[in-house]
Amino acid sequence: MDRDALLERALDLGEEDDWAGAAELLRDYLDEFDEDAAMHCWLGVAERELGLEGVAYERFKRALSLDPTDPYVLATAGNGIAHFDDPDAEQALRAAALTAPDVAIGRLMYGAYLAREGFVDRGIEELKAARDIDPDDPQIAYELGAALAMAADHDRATDALADAVRLAPEDGWTRVVFGLELLEADRLEEAAGELLSGARLREDDVYAQLAAALAAAALGREEDAYEMIERARMRSEDADLVLVTSVEDRVDAGHESARALLLEDLGPNMLRLRLSERP
Repeated sequence: MDRDALLERALDLGEEDDWAGAAELLRDYLDEFDEDAAMHCWLGVAERELGLEGVAYERFKRALSLDPTDPYVLATAGNGIAHFDDPDAEQALRAAALTAPDVAIGRLMYGAYLAREGFVDRGIEELKAARDIDPDDPQIAYELGAALAMAADHDRATDALADAVRLAPEDGWTRVVFGLELLEADRLEEAAGELLSGARLREDDVYAQLAAALAAAALGREEDAYEMIERARMRSEDADLVLVTSVEDRVDAGHESARALLLEDLGPNMLRLRLSERP
């Protein structure tokens, strides 16, 4: 099969969420294209989606060892090894951004990397540049909002996250993070709406259910609060049940008790952890 047609077919399978099919297709032709960085990169993407993170890491390292110049490969493989705190990630992501400044993915991945490595102001600059290139990309809007939240610029963070929700309204993760950031901006009623919507979209996300329960209870919406607690209980592992019980006790104690747990403990900790998640 022609190399470009092969990669296009693999990416089409990925778009269809058939990552097993994409991985199998690329593995079948890997010997023939072993010196092609894009082959190793996109196989790494497929294997990461299948939960084979260690194998994917080796694919990304192999792709970068072939000295690619394609900004999509540099950005994707660089971001892939960044998940393992590999110091080589910075060089690959910087190369993607600097050698192709008009390609949004390079600026996006480099900006997200810088923000999470503590260079938040530089990260925001890169993410703004990415947004200028592609203002309709919800991932760019989300990562810009996340970086602004890391900088404690809550007004602009909520604006950017609102754009991300507008661009991808079915993305439950973004809605939950938006809700948590609205709490930081002291906008509880709006936060409760986003947390409830995000929790319903992310049915297996126990912490999202619990945050939504506390937000609803803080506003006196007991019916929504107990619904979310039951959703959390049904999906909890044994280790989570203690927290579910603790949240239920706070809801039973009244809206001030629920509000205190949400604003002083669960909400800030959830936001911190979710902002640290790499794209």
